[in-house]
Amino acid sequence: MMYEDLEKLYDEMKNEFGEDAYKHISELLARAKIIHKKEWIKTHPNGDHEQSWRAFKGKNLEKLIQYIIADEVEELGLRVVNCNLLEHSENLPKELNIIKRNLMIDYGKNGKYLPDADIVIYDPNTYKVLVLISVKSSMRERITETGYWKLKLLENKNTRNIKVYFVTLDEEEALTRKYPESKGRAIVESDLDETYVLTEEDIEESDKVKPFSYFIEDLKELLENEY
Repeated sequence: MMYEDLEKLYDEMKNEFGEDAYKHISELLARAKIIHKKEWIKTHPNGDHEQSWRAFKGKNLEKLIQYIIADEVEELGLRVVNCNLLEHSENLPKELNIIKRNLMIDYGKNGKYLPDADIVIYDPNTYKVLVLISVKSSMRERITETGYWKLKLLENKNTRNIKVYFVTLDEEEALTRKYPESKGRAIVESDLDETYVLTEEDIEESDKVKPFSYFIEDLKELLENEY
């Protein structure tokens, strides 16, 4: 199974569910897992499919989220780039080299490093980085780490205005209730700028935790405030 198969499955769901397609990402991944397993066991009859599936899912969920938001983000005059491209490509074009430099965290004599995240949204006219996004299927996978990077960005005048968003399937339903808070809910409420949940389940919303359907409207509001 290839990543492109996930895009095809999402397009099918978009035809079926329209603007609510994002609520069915977990269902999409369940379908994809069945296809992935059928193909995988042909060449690995005695292997651990769960391990292979987790790797595939982890690597490609962020790409799928980028695919879902890219067109609407670009309609706002902004651009989207995957952090892996910034991290691992040696011959970046000038524009992306500037974006990479504008994201670097300075550790003094220990060097400069990119934050660990998945997607960057930036203004191609000013090279200003607006949003850094971490994408995970569950809260426990990276939420504390994402909070750390937000605090590091705040320490430097060149990066303190970059917003940090967390996009999650929230598979363990750590965000379902606002009170009593879980550790994950406490971190996103206190340390991050926005958290968007891809789910059919009802969640107790707040200014910082809400369904993914708010993503583009919030981005528009951010743009209005920035300019």
